[in-house]
Amino acid sequence: MLAQIRRFFAERSVLEVETPLLSHSIGTDPQLEFFTAEYCASPLRQTLFLQTSPEFAMKRLLATGSGSIYQIGKAFRNGESGRFHNPEFTMLEWYRVGFTLPQLMDEISDLIGELFSGHSLQETQRVSYQDIFSSFTGLDPLVFSYQDYCAFARDCQLPEAVGICGHDHAMWLDFIFSHKVQPHLGSNALCMVYGYPACQSSLARINEQCPLTTDRVELFINGIELGNGYYELADAEEQNRRFDNELAIRHQQKLPVSVKDKRLISALESGFPECSGVAIGLDRLLMLLSGSPSIEDVLSFPIHRA
Repeated sequence: MLAQIRRFFAERSVLEVETPLLSHSIGTDPQLEFFTAEYCASPLRQTLFLQTSPEFAMKRLLATGSGSIYQIGKAFRNGESGRFHNPEFTMLEWYRVGFTLPQLMDEISDLIGELFSGHSLQETQRVSYQDIFSSFTGLDPLVFSYQDYCAFARDCQLPEAVGICGHDHAMWLDFIFSHKVQPHLGSNALCMVYGYPACQSSLARINEQCPLTTDRVELFINGIELGNGYYELADAEEQNRRFDNELAIRHQQKLPVSVKDKRLISALESGFPECSGVAIGLDRLLMLLSGSPSIEDVLSFPIHRA
C-alpha cells in the first residue's frame, strides 16, 4: 500500500516531506485530545506536544514555496482507542497547489481507485452534506432548530442527545450524522460528502456562493470515515479568530490548555498559495483493503502491546 501511494505521487511530481512529531504548539480543536512531552536540556525545561496531524508544519512549508507536497507519518491523539482507533496511527496528508476542492476530489478518487484495483469497488459517489443529511433525517443541517432536532432525537430513541448537545448546532450535527447518516455511506464504494455546514468549517474556507456551507469534504467506505479535506483557509486573521474561538471553548469546557500555532499565522501572513489538501488514515484504509474487522489486525503493536 505504501509503495503504491509513493508511486502515485511520484508520477505526479508531488514532493514527499517530513515534519516534526514534537512541536511547541498544537491544534486547538476542542474535539481532539493531545499528548505532551517534557523537553529537558538544563537549564531549559519546556512542554512540547506530539502532533495530532502534520497539517500546520506542512502549511508552513507551502508558505515558503515548496509546491505540492505529501507526507506519510505518525500522528497521535489521546483518549482514542477502539475498533477504528489507536492513539498512535499512520496518516497520509497531501496538499495540491492550485487545486480547487473538486480537483482534489478527482485526485482522491484516482488514488483510491488504484489502491482498490481488483477489489471490485463501485464508482465513486459524490453527495452534498445537505442532501445526504436531509434524506436520512428530514432535517435541514444548515438552519438549526433546537425543537426539531430534539424531536428527531426522541423519535429515534436517542434522548441522551439533548443533554450532550444542548444548543450547540455543530455537536448536534456530529451526533446525528454519526448515528443516522454515516453507517449508510459508501456501500462497497468511496463516498465523498462535500459542502459541510459553516459551523463545521474547521480549517476550510467558507463557500463563496453559499456562506452557510464550507469547502470541506469527508471520505467514507462502508460507513468508515477515512479522511477529511479542505479548500484551505489562507486568511491569517480569520485563522487566528478561529483559533481564539476554539481556545475559548476549550476553557469553557475545562479541557487541557492548548497553545495555538503563531508560526502558522505568520506563515499565512507572509503569503499562502491557493491550494486544497486532505488527510487520510492509512490504518483504516488497510483494514478495508485486507478485509480486517479491527484496526488491531493491521497494527504490529496496538497500544496494549506497544
